Amino acid sequence: MMMEKMEPVVVIDNVNKSFGENHVLRDFSMSVGAGETLVILGKSGSGKSVLIKCIIKLIDSDSGKITVLGQDIDELEQDELDILRADIGFLFQSNALYDSMTVKENLLFPLRRHWSKEKREEEADAAILEALEDVGLAHTINMMPSELSGGMRKRIALARTLILRPKVILYDEPTTGLDPITGREISQLMIDVQKKYNATSIVISHDLNCIKMISNRMIMLIEGRNYASGTYEELESKTDPKIKSFFD
Repeated sequence: MMMEKMEPVVVIDNVNKSFGENHVLRDFSMSVGAGETLVILGKSGSGKSVLIKCIIKLIDSDSGKITVLGQDIDELEQDELDILRADIGFLFQSNALYDSMTVKENLLFPLRRHWSKEKREEEADAAILEALEDVGLAHTINMMPSELSGGMRKRIALARTLILRPKVILYDEPTTGLDPITGREISQLMIDVQKKYNATSIVISHDLNCIKMISNRMIMLIEGRNYASGTYEELESKTDPKIKSFFD
């Protein structure tokens, strides 16, 4: 999937992060354009999840600069950071649904945090229904998470992410644990969501089938650095052993 160069929405400039002697990110830099789907590929423990947690400031970087939607996240007060986070959707690998809540109540949860009571009363039902229709699961609105398959729970988690209409979506291993057919369905859904909302997406994945379907561009995170970047086809054709090992 190719696309024209767009205005950057997320810019990471020489970011470092260590945990004791474990140097996870070393002068890591990258930028993501508006409407682009960027996949970050790296070995387990290479720092991919740490990177996206730094983007939403769940983890503080040690040095460097991260700009999201034109704002330096280290310069924001907590209330300003909360407002920015409303524009950033995060699809967790575990789905992070509340087991004691119905599907509707799970989708209502972010609205309670970010919408006024008056807006919720007027618009919540329509927003919940649209988000569920986006993922093809409007009929599950009154079901419990325990009644859903793994693929359906993933879709509901994505619906909850979409309900605030985020400008940036962070996906952490969106197809992990799913069978190949369901994985392809989730990958196609991610493409459909990107087209409808023109959201900028940053995806962590080891699923090469998913990556090939969804990515406009890939970054290889190796030894804490942005080791190589390009389209799936460009990186797949590289002879560098460190890159080839991911495709063999």
